[in-house]
Amino acid sequence: MRRRDSKQTPTLAERLSRFARRGREQAQIMCPGKDRDDVLQKVRQAEAALQVEVPSGMWLESGVAQSPTW
Repeated sequence: MRRRDSKQTPTLAERLSRFARRGREQAQIMCPGKDRDDVLQKVRQAEAALQVEVPSGMWLESGVAQSPTW
């Protein structure tokens, strides 16, 4: 049986960075207004998410994120 080649998927940070870059490019060509403001807000959210991204598995090792005790 032949092994399937898996496609490399971009990381979350790469996707967020690309989204923010494209959003800024799009906003530059838009006229001022609500639509442009909405695009820029999404860009800011993506950039904020880039700042808080935690390496995968880290929250499991830290012991901070625990199941609630009822």
